[in-house]
Amino acid sequence: MSTRVEVGQEREREPGQVPGRGQEQAGSDERPARPTRAFSARASLAAPLRAWARLHIRTRWALALITAIGAVACLPGELPAEMRLALFAFGAATVLWTLTDVEPGYVALGAGLLACIPTGRQEQFFSALGNDVVWLIIGAFIIGGATAGSGLAARLTSAIVGRARTVRGLMWMVTAAVVPLSFLVPSTSGRAAVLLPVYRSLTERLGDARIAKALALLMPTVVLVSTTATLVGATSHLVAVDLLQQTTGDTISYLQWALWGAPFGIAASVVVCVAVQALFLRREERRRPIAQQVRLQPSGRSPLTRAERIVAAVVGLALVGWLTEPLHGHGIAAVTIIAAVVLCAPGIGVMKWKEGVAAVSWPLVLFVAGALALGGALVETGAGDWIVSSLFAVSGIEGLTSALALMVIIAALSVTAHLYVTSHTVRAIALIPPFLALAATADLSPVAVVFIVSIGLDYCLTLPVSSKALLVFTDADGDGQGLDPRDLLRLSLVLLPAYIALMVVTYELWWKHTGLAL
Repeated sequence: MSTRVEVGQEREREPGQVPGRGQEQAGSDERPARPTRAFSARASLAAPLRAWARLHIRTRWALALITAIGAVACLPGELPAEMRLALFAFGAATVLWTLTDVEPGYVALGAGLLACIPTGRQEQFFSALGNDVVWLIIGAFIIGGATAGSGLAARLTSAIVGRARTVRGLMWMVTAAVVPLSFLVPSTSGRAAVLLPVYRSLTERLGDARIAKALALLMPTVVLVSTTATLVGATSHLVAVDLLQQTTGDTISYLQWALWGAPFGIAASVVVCVAVQALFLRREERRRPIAQQVRLQPSGRSPLTRAERIVAAVVGLALVGWLTEPLHGHGIAAVTIIAAVVLCAPGIGVMKWKEGVAAVSWPLVLFVAGALALGGALVETGAGDWIVSSLFAVSGIEGLTSALALMVIIAALSVTAHLYVTSHTVRAIALIPPFLALAATADLSPVAVVFIVSIGLDYCLTLPVSSKALLVFTDADGDGQGLDPRDLLRLSLVLLPAYIALMVVTYELWWKHTGLAL
């Protein structure tokens, strides 16, 4: 009875002025409290902070660095707007390539757009797709597809793998096979085009992602450092010697270059092979034996098939065309495309045109086009020249008298030039004249200066955009077939100081005792 009264009394109090606990809740539901302005401000600030906290640490670093680069590019000064934009686009692209998982091709295309379109250089951007490097890569992939499809790549792979018993042995065999190509094929991109089908066959045969990554770094890196061995290893060497002859009347012969460059190129290739294995393969992976069935299939002693003979003949003629470019005037890209078209010709070739086109890595083609547009903007706006002159002023090289100190500074400036002047030949055009002027004012040997600078300019490993050979081997579509820009940066952090140190040691032990003293 008392319970009923209490309930009734409670019900009677519901309309009253002193609500009970349940009534307070009900009133709360009917009249929600409005947030204050301070609370709204805190909530609006907390949302982006929570979004920032959810980002990966590398992404946060990338955004912070890009913001810092943009702030520096906007600082007051005399630099024109187009140069600032090119420097910002290049800096932002470098950060995205090295710290994020954004596809390299997308980054290159976006950076090329940013550097060209706002400054009215749209023709330069669109013409990048017609660059000879783009067509060289298209032709190289078609030739690579034909070489692989015919079985010739597998035969060449067997010749390399068949002699190796372990993964370490394979890495040394590949290095030994790549170095002599610098004397045969007068182009880093041409050597990369020859090696690409062999690389694909090797990785398919071995079936190991980590070994594939190591080989994708080893092959183009040895291609680049072995360039130093011969005068015809790169076009920049010929440009440097021509500038030397025009300025001073001196020159460097083929044999002189080989005398000075071959020991360095071999030593640098050895350093590369050791570094790649130490950084990207564990000890047990390096000691892993290569299965006998991998080494023996297919047999390298079986007769060549018709398709293999056709591919070997066409590639051989293309090699002759690359070697005789000064005689007929057709560039390496033109010779490569002609060979690709012949290999797809009805009744003569070994594959259909549709198959040849399917063999091309189109994401890589777009990556190269964007990278070339970005590199062209750096040159056309004068951003590269500005960086060179700034580094000369900061280094204080003109006031140095010690030969060893000069050697260290020359090596450091020339080796790091690939970071801001992406074209190998343009680096020679941009840096050789200032260094020749330095040689005249500081009473240095112009021959020694030009040769040492040229050796330094041959180093271009930090970014894929710095070399055509790296572009050919870049994994632009993320399928694991090729090198990753972040792995390339990791390798270069070790090799760049090692390369400079090797230049200094070679100068002290060999160059200055064989007629190349500063």
